Amino acid sequence: MEPTIFFAKPQNAVQKQYEALRAFYVEKCPGEEVAKRFGYTLSSFYSLARDFKKNLSQDKPAQFFFTPKTTGRKPKTETNKINQLIVALRKKYLSVPDIKAIVDAQGQHTVSERHVYNVVKNEGFARLPRRNNSIREKAGAEFKIDAPKSSMLDFVPETFSGQNSLGILCLLPYIQRYGIDRLILQSDYPETSAIDKLSSILCFLALKLSDVRRYSADDIWCMDRGLGLFAGLNVLPKTGWYTSYSHRVTRSTNRDFLKGLHSIMLREGLLSDTANIDFTTIPYWGDDSHLENNWSGTRNKALASISAVLAQDPDSGIITYGDTNIRHKQQSDVAVEFLDFYSSNGGSNIKYLVFDSKFTTYANLAKLGEDIKFLTIRRRGKKIIEELDKKPSSAWKKVRVAMANGKGRNLKVNDEKIYLKDYGGELRQIAITGHGKIKPALLITNDFDEPCAMLIRKYTRRWLVEKSISEQIEFFHLNKVSSSMVIKVDFDLTMSILAHNILRLFSMDLPGYSHDADYTLYKKFLSMTGNVKIGIDEIAIYLKKKRNLPALLTTMEQYKNMQINIFGKRELAIFGDSTS
Repeated sequence: MEPTIFFAKPQNAVQKQYEALRAFYVEKCPGEEVAKRFGYTLSSFYSLARDFKKNLSQDKPAQFFFTPKTTGRKPKTETNKINQLIVALRKKYLSVPDIKAIVDAQGQHTVSERHVYNVVKNEGFARLPRRNNSIREKAGAEFKIDAPKSSMLDFVPETFSGQNSLGILCLLPYIQRYGIDRLILQSDYPETSAIDKLSSILCFLALKLSDVRRYSADDIWCMDRGLGLFAGLNVLPKTGWYTSYSHRVTRSTNRDFLKGLHSIMLREGLLSDTANIDFTTIPYWGDDSHLENNWSGTRNKALASISAVLAQDPDSGIITYGDTNIRHKQQSDVAVEFLDFYSSNGGSNIKYLVFDSKFTTYANLAKLGEDIKFLTIRRRGKKIIEELDKKPSSAWKKVRVAMANGKGRNLKVNDEKIYLKDYGGELRQIAITGHGKIKPALLITNDFDEPCAMLIRKYTRRWLVEKSISEQIEFFHLNKVSSSMVIKVDFDLTMSILAHNILRLFSMDLPGYSHDADYTLYKKFLSMTGNVKIGIDEIAIYLKKKRNLPALLTTMEQYKNMQINIFGKRELAIFGDSTS
């Protein structure tokens, strides 16, 4: 063969790639001409050029052409090790998807679910019986395997599977759209040498949003690469990291962050002029010697716990304020402190406060000023009840109040002005009967203009909010893995508020689901399995079929061209997995 023919008509595939790329980059031939000359389709040639450019950024770019490549199957000894691991995991009653996720997380081998299934079948294992979530999460909790060290993801093209919370990746566009990622980066939250500030906070959010239970072994959930991807990491850190991180966070940092979060919600027009304030009890699993006993409705008893105060917008469900530094003797000052928080945040749109009687004293009500309307329950003494019983039937009038389900309810009310000595002036008192209780309910307010039915409706909405807050805290804390970690409670509550608000933003784009509880949103839209494909310009998520998947795909369509910062400006694409 003539030397010129050797170079002009390469017979070897690697040589042909070399000459094609040389013609394109050195000789400046158009891509269409190069593809035609060397027998490529235009798209396949551009893929070759893309892979070549990516290789140049690595330590040894010459290996792309000048290092012999091993072809064929991997050595059998490697396959045997993988199969032995699969068998060991199956003996702990782990499912095929869980086994695949654990093997993938090791970072050395990638297997398909089909391979795992075939190994399990060939070894004679029977199908696992149908199990509820509790049993599934407990499976393998005693199986000890070293999870890989958490590190920032390099986004090398690859494919892997995600476990039960892969849907939380759909929340990343909301974090970016509303500027929450910028708020985190501008905050005083710490970072480590291995994990930056944004990824650190997203690690906590991943645990809050994923419903990982505290009896799940961290050598299992730490291997969920889908959760790791949410934080821009290969996998989530192990338990000790969370404890160490939280103890570097100060209360002032949390407070400043909540102020920033409130400013975002106010700017986006998501907050009304009304705030519902309520206490919630957060069980604490560590040393309780410094804690006071608080009533827990979930456990129906008083227990050593954290008494936290939360303020929630009644329309959007956004939580605008949270404080865990509340002792029994300070509870009456909560309403005043909440307004101080608002005013110190560059102004306030609050005109109405709705709260329980234990939040403040009558003397503190006077401190709220004339510009702030309040609505609260009056404490019912024996003398007050006797006076109401003496009132003639003509003093009571019928009022129909609209309820949350769209229906109405007929009540009897006595609407009058009263004088309270500690308040130092007149207030409006509305006594309510026919509400299903033996004793009448007493509402007091400094609003003399609002119709009686509207005031009752406003307070009944607070009852719903109170129930809602309790449900949210239960989802984000009770029995969660984060609740068993030694995490500073103020920081933990701040992360719960952040997770809750992100879910509220997400729900607003879901017609018919905007008022669903956080746990319901998680089970319907975020508790999904699937596969992840990391590409050069895109990260594609293929979610397994589920009843509410079409609604989720429709919602995510609006973000199909958004470049996600935590993904190195790559686009996030959500698809339904056609193979499920």
